[in-house]
Amino acid sequence: MKVAILSGSVYGTAEEVARHAERQLKAAGLDARHKSNMSLDDLLAFAPDAFLTVTSTTGMGELPDNLMPLYCAIRDRLPAWHGLPAAVLALGDSSYDTFCGGGELIRELYAELGLREVVPMLRLDSSETVTPESDAEPWLQTFAAALRG
Repeated sequence: MKVAILSGSVYGTAEEVARHAERQLKAAGLDARHKSNMSLDDLLAFAPDAFLTVTSTTGMGELPDNLMPLYCAIRDRLPAWHGLPAAVLALGDSSYDTFCGGGELIRELYAELGLREVVPMLRLDSSETVTPESDAEPWLQTFAAALRG
């Protein structure tokens, strides 16, 4: 199964978590692919069977600038991905009113595309963790199992 890993990062942490997720999903036997600043054409050429988005949230509750072009391109074209499995791993800071707002925006896009959220969104709080990569591992294992199941 080909899993596209999309990512958006303000300070680089979400990119690190996405790279770690790629390694974890490959170790689980999945054909996972992460590319920073992926374009819609790159994504369509990969022809994924499933999606994972790892994103942080800006202070205003928006997606990071490096994910916005892909997000907008997907919303403009609405590719035929209805029914494909997907999940969101969101990084945020609970001291903000818009905790993990970027992840919520991706979940809304998934719903608009008809993607199937196979595990609940993971919210990692930067005010509680300094090891988001390892904190995400049990959730990534659950996601991989859901894709294989």
